[in-house]
Amino acid sequence: MQTTREHLIEVGLDRIYAMGYTVTGVKEILDQAGVPKGSFYHYFPSKEAFAKEVLERYAAQENRRLGGFLEDEETPPLKRLRRYFEEMVSLAGYNGPYNGCMLGNLSLEVAAQSDTIQSLLSRIFTNWQGGIAVLLRSAIERGDLPRSTKADQLAAFLLNSWEGALVRSKAEKSDAPLDTFMHFAFQVLLKK
Repeated sequence: MQTTREHLIEVGLDRIYAMGYTVTGVKEILDQAGVPKGSFYHYFPSKEAFAKEVLERYAAQENRRLGGFLEDEETPPLKRLRRYFEEMVSLAGYNGPYNGCMLGNLSLEVAAQSDTIQSLLSRIFTNWQGGIAVLLRSAIERGDLPRSTKADQLAAFLLNSWEGALVRSKAEKSDAPLDTFMHFAFQVLLKK
């Protein structure tokens, strides 16, 4: 059975992802969770501490998603990377259920005001980039990418391009920027 603390984090994850950090108030979280006000501050000393827990939960979910692609050693690494980003487009694209990335959204909204959140976002992005780099290194080892490829820098470029495409997708109200990302990432940059 889910604890009150866990329930609050899950509700917060949905709310902050959908509405953003600033507009998501503690009262809205408590109302949606059906939990009395005192319970929130029993588990979390502040909204910022709560947001940190929500971000950790989000990162864990996304690590599991990427981990599934990392573990599939039957499929060539670049094909796994493409499938990963295709899944991300279906989830975070303009027409997807989430319309954006929580990390990107909070980076734009909160990182400049909260050193705690900024530091956590930076760490999560670094870990995400590392997972992408693992697939790129596997592709280099297989000969699918040139030996001169710098996996970490290429992973950073792909992740930065992905996040930028998501922001542009919101501005355009279209998945076209994500389609452009997919085309240039996989038909130009990572093409054997």
